[in-house]
Amino acid sequence: MSTQITVQDAAAEAAAARDEASRTVVDPLARDAGATLDQPARRATAARLFAVGRRPSWTLVLAIAVVAVAVLWALVPGLFTGQNPIDGVPADKLLPPSAAHWFGTDAIGRDLYSRVVYGAIHSLSGALIAVTVGLAAGTLIGVVAGSVGGLLDDILMRVVDVLLSIPGLLLSLSIIILLGFGTVNAAIAVGIGSVASFARLSRSEVVRVRRSDFVEAAFGSGGTFASVLGRHVLPNSLTAVVGLAALQFGAAILAISTLGFLGYGAPPPTPEWGLLIAEGRNYVATAWWLTTLPGLVVVLVVLSANRISQSIGKGTR
Repeated sequence: MSTQITVQDAAAEAAAARDEASRTVVDPLARDAGATLDQPARRATAARLFAVGRRPSWTLVLAIAVVAVAVLWALVPGLFTGQNPIDGVPADKLLPPSAAHWFGTDAIGRDLYSRVVYGAIHSLSGALIAVTVGLAAGTLIGVVAGSVGGLLDDILMRVVDVLLSIPGLLLSLSIIILLGFGTVNAAIAVGIGSVASFARLSRSEVVRVRRSDFVEAAFGSGGTFASVLGRHVLPNSLTAVVGLAALQFGAAILAISTLGFLGYGAPPPTPEWGLLIAEGRNYVATAWWLTTLPGLVVVLVVLSANRISQSIGKGTR
């Protein structure tokens, strides 16, 4: 009897020791099992958890800030300048950058900074129209070709190959000649020139996803073509297309500025970015700011849009 009591006492002592050890656990992973942590351990665990998340790249943050400023210029230009972008003061012509005129003045005394700010609406809205035209038409062509296949796929892709064989600037100029001059027509021309890129990318993504096992399983389980396309194929194939749209946004700004520089965009005295650079090309030797500063704005916005598109395409932040 005494031996049995001794064994029971030893078991009770061992259980008590295990309970005591479990109450003093400080492993951060034990919290999920219901263990009690002291306050310093809680703070250390929280610090570790917050340190796990990746911080966004400073280049991405800077790119977002630049694009955000450009968008605010387009939406609320009056918050950034009180100068008139159309009427100038002849006595103030060709003044260099200063505190009164951040970007200097042009040949008829207009504040260049205000013209850049008010010109954002023309360049950005034109780029948005161009990307919308290219994204809508190109994605539709690519999705139809990739999902239907067969003869229709061959016909649509041959049309896309023809578009790809024509230089983008030549195609845009040809369309502008047919539609007429102006920012909207230039944007439509640039958008038509980007249809082929969207079509090729969207078709390749749709074909890749359609060959996946989960899509075959969806068809095998009785899913219709439309339901599988809408629920499985499109959501998993358009991520790269969105990244291309962001990339094309920057390219569209550059293309529209190029057309404006050549005289096929907005007519004077509209403060469009490409036109601003063109107006200052005759004063490069005497008034460098007329071309350099608007050109730097275009370069910064385009590079920022490209950086954002790179982040979207790689899925990074």
